[in-house]
Amino acid sequence: MIKSTIKGIGFHVPDHVVTNDDLAKLMTTNDDWITERTGIKERRHRQNRNDSQETTAYLGFKASEKALEKAGMTAQDIDYIVFATLSPDYYFPGCGVLLQDMLGCDTIGALDVRNQCSGFVYAVSVANAFIKSGTYKNILVVGAEIHSFGLDFSDEGRGVSVIFGDGAGAIILSATEDENAGDILAVNMHSEGKYADELCTQFPGSKFGWSDRMRKEPENVTDKEVYPIMNGNFVFKHAVTRFPETMQEALDKAGKTIEDLDMFIPHQANLRIAQFVQQKFGLPDEKIHNNIQKYGNTTAASIPIALSEAIEEGKIKRGDLVLLSAFGSGFTWGSVLFQY
Repeated sequence: MIKSTIKGIGFHVPDHVVTNDDLAKLMTTNDDWITERTGIKERRHRQNRNDSQETTAYLGFKASEKALEKAGMTAQDIDYIVFATLSPDYYFPGCGVLLQDMLGCDTIGALDVRNQCSGFVYAVSVANAFIKSGTYKNILVVGAEIHSFGLDFSDEGRGVSVIFGDGAGAIILSATEDENAGDILAVNMHSEGKYADELCTQFPGSKFGWSDRMRKEPENVTDKEVYPIMNGNFVFKHAVTRFPETMQEALDKAGKTIEDLDMFIPHQANLRIAQFVQQKFGLPDEKIHNNIQKYGNTTAASIPIALSEAIEEGKIKRGDLVLLSAFGSGFTWGSVLFQY
């Protein structure tokens, strides 16, 4: 029986730390206001918002290098790439092909996943299917984001801009028939597109306008269209419903219980959501890993960053049962349950 096992994992974040006090210099806010609502104390932003070198693909490249090193592999060992992001370097092509070139991989396939906050969960689910079908043997799965270039750092945009940060995480998922190796035990993915407008960026797109509109009518392209929109309370209420559902679905599918779980890593959307879910399931502090306090919400990158950090800190050991769950724009949500 072919298993999907994690051979290596790594993450990378920009050096530039942005604290809540730093944001208070740009908009009417303060550390207490941000911490109370989100749990975030600081996040990473690239130093220069207009930097053409420290891009989303570049962050993914740095995280991938670390994952390859920990796996004892080279780029030539990778036979497929799945790259999850909402902030690609170009509108097209996607970041997957850019990463293939940066790493110097062979002319392998590269797939981009545009599922925002649940992007990494979706990406792992796709990679797992490829592995278990025998199509590929070593798949590089990346979640990476540069949010800082596209946020509204004014009073009008503060409800969103205080939340997001930049970063990347990567894992190498490999095929093995070793009965002692870890494996992905259950996955699930869901969507509810009728709520797309509750958390989105509208422009550019075929619905709200394209490049010619920006050129011909720049004065008519509004902040509401180009910056992220979020109905915070609405998103929160749905998240605290869908998180428990997808978690329980994964556990049930694998014949496991919450008591069997060694570590839960939620998408780092809001510390209050994670705390609600933790309380609902009665998870002790040592069985949940949150790092939104340090990095903010890095969307598709949040789960692989947190997973990599938890492994580095010794919170997750080989053989442990780990659950990854996410909810976000789309709405989309899902989980991956695996034995590390």
